[in-house]
Amino acid sequence: MLTQNLGYPRIGSQRQLKKACEQYWTGKITFDELNGIANVIKQENWQTQLDAGIDLIPCNDFSFYDQILDTSLLLGVIPQRYEPVLQVNNNKEIDLYFAMARGYQKDGLDITAMEMTKWLDTNYHYLVPEFTAAQEFTINNEKIFKEYTDAKNLLGNKAKPVLIGPVSYLLSGKEKEQGFERIDLIKKLVPVYADIINRLKQLGAEWVQLDEPYLALDLSKKEKEAFEFAYRSIANRVNGIKTLVATYFEGLPDNTQLAVNLPIAALHIDLVRAPEQLDEVLTLIPDTLILSLGVVDGRNVWKNDYERTIKLIYKAVGKLGSERVIIAPSCSLLHSPIDLDIETTIDPEIKNWMAFAKQKLTEVSELKKIAEGDYELLQLNKKAADARRSSQKVHKQTVKDRVAAITAADSNRTSAFLVRQQLQHKRFNLPAFPTTTIGSFPQTDDIRQLRARLKKGDITVEEYDEAIERATIDAIRWQEEIDLDVLVHGEFERNDMVEYFGEQLNGFLFTKNGWVQSYGSRCVKPPVIYGDVSRPKDMTVRWSSFAAAQTNKPMKGMLTGPVTILQWSFVRDDQPREVTTRQIALAIRDEVIALEKAGIGIIQIDEAAIREGLPLRKAKRSHYLDWAVAAFRITAGGVQDATQIHTHMCYSEFNDIIEHIAAMDADVITIETSRSQMELLQAFAHFEYPNEIGPGVYDIHSPRVPGTEEMVSLLAKAANLLPAQNLWVNPDCGLKTRKWPETKAALQNMVTAAKQARRQLIINAKN
Repeated sequence: MLTQNLGYPRIGSQRQLKKACEQYWTGKITFDELNGIANVIKQENWQTQLDAGIDLIPCNDFSFYDQILDTSLLLGVIPQRYEPVLQVNNNKEIDLYFAMARGYQKDGLDITAMEMTKWLDTNYHYLVPEFTAAQEFTINNEKIFKEYTDAKNLLGNKAKPVLIGPVSYLLSGKEKEQGFERIDLIKKLVPVYADIINRLKQLGAEWVQLDEPYLALDLSKKEKEAFEFAYRSIANRVNGIKTLVATYFEGLPDNTQLAVNLPIAALHIDLVRAPEQLDEVLTLIPDTLILSLGVVDGRNVWKNDYERTIKLIYKAVGKLGSERVIIAPSCSLLHSPIDLDIETTIDPEIKNWMAFAKQKLTEVSELKKIAEGDYELLQLNKKAADARRSSQKVHKQTVKDRVAAITAADSNRTSAFLVRQQLQHKRFNLPAFPTTTIGSFPQTDDIRQLRARLKKGDITVEEYDEAIERATIDAIRWQEEIDLDVLVHGEFERNDMVEYFGEQLNGFLFTKNGWVQSYGSRCVKPPVIYGDVSRPKDMTVRWSSFAAAQTNKPMKGMLTGPVTILQWSFVRDDQPREVTTRQIALAIRDEVIALEKAGIGIIQIDEAAIREGLPLRKAKRSHYLDWAVAAFRITAGGVQDATQIHTHMCYSEFNDIIEHIAAMDADVITIETSRSQMELLQAFAHFEYPNEIGPGVYDIHSPRVPGTEEMVSLLAKAANLLPAQNLWVNPDCGLKTRKWPETKAALQNMVTAAKQARRQLIINAKN
């Protein structure tokens, strides 16, 4: 019986890669220095997995920014607009790579970044490949081969190259012109994959892992045929190397027959997300196929329940024999924090229930030992599981009773949107195309150091509050100067949009080093929901009230919604997620009502992750959307009609959930649309979305400053799709990660663009 891992976090235990990339972007270190830091991280990762006893250890799972972008560079899928980057200032391939990810605005060039979206149902963002009808593929760079050679030097035949599979790569992209379907490019793409695999074989690779998560999704007839063609063609072109296809995040159901009959050596299935699929797989599996069991949760922080897991392993071994079974995490450990051992402040009782990436490797090895007869490990694990189930720190009856008492009335505003809209327009008297931001302003080094000094006890709470007040006042004065219509307080007191709230809610705990990558150098430290959730006191009223008192303009109160808090936390796995969401919703509802009582008339409840939480299988979506929408409505259901409720959603495709977004009944929704050139608004236009909407007019994930005319053009596109009187003007997302100079320049351009749009609206009305 073998063990394997599918992928490992690449940021480094102290976020070394994040810091190094940001230093490279600002010119503080050379590429050789950046690459040196990357090589140290890779070597440490491989050694950690070797020490844990893993038999098949991934390489090429490392990335400077995103593994889909790496694949695009490998295959030569480089949009034409980036070609000038290599022609100026002696730029290297890495500069082209980062230009695709972040945009490029220097050396006389002004190039937008590639579109970014969520990787299936995770909070990890990837760069969307752009395909044309005449797309050609070629082996365009050497990263995968160099990384395999380096790994082989340390790991020998345990080194296993990893690559996004050809079908999932195509399906993760977009057609950039009409008249073709990207899946039809499979015939051009497969020969290049075969060449890559053959080169790896020549270098000594015994296994290659091709990630095909789309194999576990709803597939069209053509997409199923693409899988059959791709792997039959690869098998015909490649010999002497074992191909492992990895599926994850869902079960195979109607694709089981297709998956088990692919001409491959091994198939990986996710038995954490879909344990029920094992029976059918074992029924249909041919005699030659090895089965990799994804039994250790790669996306959460809880210890594996060995007693439950070993039953799945025994079932597979009983049918296949141990030589045809591989034990593995459910997916890449990219989505898990790195090392629980370096956490020194977690309650020891709760810490004993947890496992991070490094510990999950140990779990994989221990499960193999248990399967081979080491029952002492099983008993030790059972004690931890039993302690968690009976802990009084987890269960609070008052919280459970309040959730049970929720009624339909708790989810409804008093009046319909059109009635509320009239009252809100009268109350706030905003111009056409009102301008605002999504909430946060740049968190400068000074602000971060201030927070660190408070935690260390170097300054008092009073000194900290005075400094935050000064930063808030400065931000308000600057917003007034550029004539924004609806202001925000800047959120300087907040470390993170989820962590800040979790720190003030019961049932949450926090780590010091539990970082995971969201995109590029952006890392987040999700809180851990270990027990029943409740709100013991006000969370935001003090700072929102202070900010509102500094200006005569409307001031937004800023909250994070229940589904986003759920999605961007590590959630308890001992009760349905919808129950935990209702608990959070009631806590946020209390805060909304408290803000309204404090005089805050515009309250934004961010649900950036509601689309992210959508089940990958269509058959499961209705139930999720019902409870997710209900949770949002609970948060907003207690306010008066004249109080304007906003929400914000991050990178998402909205077509298939637009009616549910409308059912949320937010007065104003803001969304990210600039990278797609307002393409995402098509769904709202076709649906005839009735409420107000703020399509983002500039990309905050890039340091590039868009010009006024560019934003005016985007607003014109939006006004052609939706009623102009319902449009707001705002950035794509919060500005926390940006620098002040670019933020100020971009927002000044944005306000100017809105004023131009207003003048154009008046001209059009006269004509």
